[in-house]
Order: sequence, then C-alpha cells, then structure tokens
Amino acid sequence: MEFVISHLSQSYGTNKVLTDVDYAFEEGKIYGLLGRNGAGKTTLFNCLNGDIKTDSGEFYFRENDKKEEVGSDDIGYVLSAPIVPSFMTGREFLKFFMDIHSDSIKNPKTIDEYMDLVKIPEDTRDRLMKDYSHGTKNKMQMLVNLVLNPRLMLLDEPLTSLDVVVAEEMKDVLRNHKEGKILIFSTHLLDIALDLCDEIVLLNHGRLELVDKSNLNNENFKEKIIEALRDADNS
Repeated sequence: MEFVISHLSQSYGTNKVLTDVDYAFEEGKIYGLLGRNGAGKTTLFNCLNGDIKTDSGEFYFRENDKKEEVGSDDIGYVLSAPIVPSFMTGREFLKFFMDIHSDSIKNPKTIDEYMDLVKIPEDTRDRLMKDYSHGTKNKMQMLVNLVLNPRLMLLDEPLTSLDVVVAEEMKDVLRNHKEGKILIFSTHLLDIALDLCDEIVLLNHGRLELVDKSNLNNENFKEKIIEALRDADNS
C-alpha cells in the first residue's frame, strides 16, 4: 500500500504555500516531514485531513496499481497542542470514545490495555484530564488515534514540547505501531527526525524532496540540510 500525493497546491490569497507537492509514501514506514516553522507542514496536513480545500491536485491510497479514495476513517490526526475534554477522566473519555466508535474498532482491547500501550500511569487514569500534564494529554490524543488504527497517521510536531522521558515513550509507541500503516511525522527538529524516522522528506519551497539518509555519516550532511531549511525560510 502507498499513500500518493499528486501535484497538490494550496494558497492563502496571493501567498503560495504549497506549490507542487508530489510524493508516494510506503506502508510500514515513519516519514519525517522536515521543514522550518511556517514552511507549510500544518497546511499540508490540514489539506490531507480535509480541513482545508486544496487549489489543485489529489491524494489517494494505491494498492496493486489500483487507486483507493481516502475516507474519513483512513486518517488519524495528532495535533501539536493536544485537545481533550477537561471535565472527563482519562478512563471516562476513552470509554466514551470507544462506545461511539464501536462499529469501527477492530479487535478492541480493554481500557486498561489501551492505556498500558502509551504508559498512562494507573494513578492518573481516574483523574480529571484538566489536571493532566501536557505529555499525558498528548498520550491520550495519540491513544484515541491508535484505537481506531487508521491506515494513515498525521502527527504534527507531537514531541516538540515533551520532556525527554515522555518523548522517548512516544517514539517507542510509534515504532511499535507502524506495521501496516503509514506515519507522517512533521517536525522542525532535525535530530528527532533522524532518530525516529525511516525516511525524511524535506518541505522546501512548497515541494517535497527525499533526504538521502545514507549520507548520515557524512560530516557535511546536517549542514546541507540546515542550509536548505535556511534557504526555505528566507525565500
């Protein structure tokens, strides 16, 4: 299975944010979408999630050379700022979420089994989420996407503001759940992309280009990437 973006473009008035995004993402991989703040990473995600109408282009799944339309259940979207209902406990929220999506959840686990997946502390599960740390709220947002098990997951800088321990836990969760799925992980931090992702694509001048990770041992590699990002920021 592949997720194909074909010649996608999007503008805000006269500001052309995405000029010609054209790329095929393969199943079973975590892709790092690397770009400076303001490069258009969130705009691209919002287009793919259907929150913004594109000016031109298309995107679809492809399997055995056959196009498949992208449905609402095919995409999971993890925002950089987690949004969870503050008036519910983690357990109540997850139960409510599983109840309303019961027809879409295949091979459901128990609530505690799900919470174990993302290491929600047991003494936290029955507390109101308004008292959760940013990292724990982020885990809950990630968890509801894992419950639905979409074919494509869009992750908009979910690790940027997390402490080291929680960030490493979340990296392990993503590595353990990439099989049979496509994960696109946006970040402006090169080191996170190098550590977590199987492939890195650079959003530069409104287009996507593959970064050759075989050059990682080249001492000039990071410098070249940073220079490309700097050029994109100054354009």
